[in-house]
Amino acid sequence: MDFERPDQPEKFDEEFERELKQAMERRPAPPNLKRHILERRGIRRTERVHIHTMWWQRLAASLLLAAVVAGGYGWRQMEERRKGEEAKQQVITALRITNQVLNNMNRKLVTRERAENK
Repeated sequence: MDFERPDQPEKFDEEFERELKQAMERRPAPPNLKRHILERRGIRRTERVHIHTMWWQRLAASLLLAAVVAGGYGWRQMEERRKGEEAKQQVITALRITNQVLNNMNRKLVTRERAENK
């Protein structure tokens, strides 16, 4: 039916009224309509719950990943600090040994100079 250019106004009016009556006519609902609506509602509800669960799981996984990365970074920082402290102790020990050797050498030189001066 062409609503924009009716060729015969009477035919257009009759056809329009017939279609309007047909559209407005009360028809009983299909017997399985209620079951079908409830099933679709249940499916939608299940999908929503699944989507919400999936988002919570993604959020939890993201937080866990962030915690692991932060923990790894913190562990690496502590390890670097520990290695730095260990190297510092080694340098201090080496300097003490060197200081003792130099003190011994100075004592020997002083003793030798005193022996030569006598």
